[in-house]
Amino acid sequence: MSGASSSTWRNWAGNVTARPVREVSPASVAELADAVRRAAEDGLKVKAVGTGHSFTTAAATDGVLIRPDLLTGIREIDRTAMTVTVEAGTPLKRLNAVLAREGLSLTNMGDIMEQTVAGATSTGTHGTGRDSASIAAQITGLELITADGSLLTCSAKENPEVFAAARIGLGALGVVSALTFAVEPEFLLTAREEPMTFDRVASEFDALHAENEHFEFYWFPHTGNCNTKRNNRSAGPAAPPGRVSGWIEDEFMSNGLFQVVCSLGRAVPATIPAIAKVSSRALSARTYTDIPYKVFTSPRRVRFVEMEYAVPREAVVAALREVRALVDRSGLRVSFPVEVRTAPADDIALSTASGRDTAYIAVHMYRGTPYQAYFTAVERIMTAHAGRPHWGKVHTRDAEYFAEAYPRFGEFTALRDRLDPDRLFGNAYLRRVLGD
Repeated sequence: MSGASSSTWRNWAGNVTARPVREVSPASVAELADAVRRAAEDGLKVKAVGTGHSFTTAAATDGVLIRPDLLTGIREIDRTAMTVTVEAGTPLKRLNAVLAREGLSLTNMGDIMEQTVAGATSTGTHGTGRDSASIAAQITGLELITADGSLLTCSAKENPEVFAAARIGLGALGVVSALTFAVEPEFLLTAREEPMTFDRVASEFDALHAENEHFEFYWFPHTGNCNTKRNNRSAGPAAPPGRVSGWIEDEFMSNGLFQVVCSLGRAVPATIPAIAKVSSRALSARTYTDIPYKVFTSPRRVRFVEMEYAVPREAVVAALREVRALVDRSGLRVSFPVEVRTAPADDIALSTASGRDTAYIAVHMYRGTPYQAYFTAVERIMTAHAGRPHWGKVHTRDAEYFAEAYPRFGEFTALRDRLDPDRLFGNAYLRRVLGD
């Protein structure tokens, strides 16, 4: 196991830093268990970190920081059970590439694939889907190193009460060492991207959701314009974006030009509404067909800070209209689109879609731009609609709020009391969101 003395750890967005006493990079489950035991003996807290794509302090610690760089790889592909078992530190992009080579795929995924599998699932990362849910909802089994250094395996049949909670465990129940996901034979998705007015999307949202396997849209603040994306399974043939046109859309427009636009907006906020009107009208419709991860995911090189709330699906249009009214009447200047996605109800204790059909409203601000006023005002709207914030994105909610928002919150905290009574895996974030 490689170990290192303290250095400053920063998350992807640069809004969270931590100075652990030591960092360790275990190369096996045995080394991971040993690192947990040693931390307990030294009286130090333990947190595992992924690639830092959370915007909260969920992984921050002044104790022992476990880096997953060496705990990676595909353990087993079981074609009878149609599952894949992977080490916790495996990046999603590596998992997707391996599955594609094997003619397999996850059913659904988020829109980036830089995260580790454990980091993504532990915070509730999701894409959009009418019938298919978050990445964590595709887990069929997992391994957990608990506070005493022992290995706990769980599934729907083995330690089912732990399985019900640990799929989205926030790092509070132990350190995940491996995950088993359900997979299916690789399929093709046809993506149809199309500009649409805000009013049309709002009035037709229920139909657009019902008619498409995966529907999402982006609204451009300061405008009445949206861009919609509909992903549906296709018989083929594959027809990926052309190399030049794909580069123009995904790299030049979505990353290079957008970076310039955001930098200008940060320097001269008064230009943002005019830029938004021009850029939202520059979008054109396109249709392409490809394997799932190439349709679901996109490169995200422009760094930002994000808040996302899950609201009951039937409340999303009303909540979004309130966000639009807020932006229109305020002096806020928002250069980033607002993203809206959906998920079906699932059975994971602290999933943002736990027990209810859900829609997500995500707001972003360019890194280095003041975001507190915007996020605070949006959060007020979301909490009025019984919103549940994404565990890995900026929010100000606490355990008292979550005890009301999640019917199974007490089930999770009772399990935490049993598995980690001394709060070896605790930090300031968990103290706020789960209580002492």
